[in-house]
Amino acid sequence: MSAPFEERSGVVPCGTPWGRWYQTLEEVFIEVRVPPGTRAKDVRCILRSRHISLAVCGQELLQGKLFDSTVTDEGTWTLEDRQLIRIVLMKTNRDAGNCWTSLLENEYAADPWVQDQMQRKLTLERFQRENPGFDFSGAEISGNYSKGGPDFSSLEK
Repeated sequence: MSAPFEERSGVVPCGTPWGRWYQTLEEVFIEVRVPPGTRAKDVRCILRSRHISLAVCGQELLQGKLFDSTVTDEGTWTLEDRQLIRIVLMKTNRDAGNCWTSLLENEYAADPWVQDQMQRKLTLERFQRENPGFDFSGAEISGNYSKGGPDFSSLEK
């Protein structure tokens, strides 16, 4: 079986002071750099539908209202190599038109170029899902791809 679309096509990250975040049609990934040697018991991570809170050794690193809603029971966090916390949030709205422009409601916004690249990638991911026999991971897209691009679902097959 071939690798998932996001592995073949890469990610479009949005850099932040603490790390980066990126998204797919279904998920939002948050990577937070923490001091080497951090242990899981030093981490306090609270994930709710529209809210996130992350503290390490009592220091708040990330806290606020998420850009859009997520599925609370499907959010996870892991500590990797005792120096990186990876948080995975499952989007409630999983269509290509739901491209988050920022991680939090008023913070960590993607710059216009990164936002454009994120939207292009989500549109190609949507095309891949709608046409499983084709590989869109290396495709270029131009034209109207905002809000998920054109809708071809009504065309006869």
